[in-house]
Amino acid sequence: MKVKLECVKGDITDQPDLDVIVNAANAELRTGGGVAGAIHRVAGPELEEACRPMAPIKPGQAVVSPAFNLPNRKVIHCLGPVYNIDKPSDQLLAECYKNSLLLADKEQLAAIGFPAISTGAFGYPLQEAAEVTADAIHSTLSQLSQVQLVRMVLFSDRDLNVFQKALGVV
Repeated sequence: MKVKLECVKGDITDQPDLDVIVNAANAELRTGGGVAGAIHRVAGPELEEACRPMAPIKPGQAVVSPAFNLPNRKVIHCLGPVYNIDKPSDQLLAECYKNSLLLADKEQLAAIGFPAISTGAFGYPLQEAAEVTADAIHSTLSQLSQVQLVRMVLFSDRDLNVFQKALGVV
């Protein structure tokens, strides 16, 4: 089965055609800034409550929850590495994508959306993150039987261009 890869500029909380979106979570799975804050605001307070028993998580680890008020069925929460503090940063970032994809597949979710994990407050350089992400996604595709669509949902034109080139999609 061929998995379709996409890159779009947009809002990760407004992807109604996706079964699951990935939250660039913090270790405690609480609301915060950036992607996590946006996802928690739209999902509602039930999301943080549902996540509490699963926390804390380690860098690279992925867990799943209901999506509550989001237009998706589920949210996968993954803790990306803080660049040059959580080491090896590249391996931990790759594990975020691999573990999230494998968890979506296990949960029988066909369409998944990712933000650019660790590129905001966690300081991961965009180009390097895009290359690690592309390698991780491409190397995991052959292990998937349920996932049919992987979409990168990016915040800016710059992010979009960098990820499109790294993933080889337009």
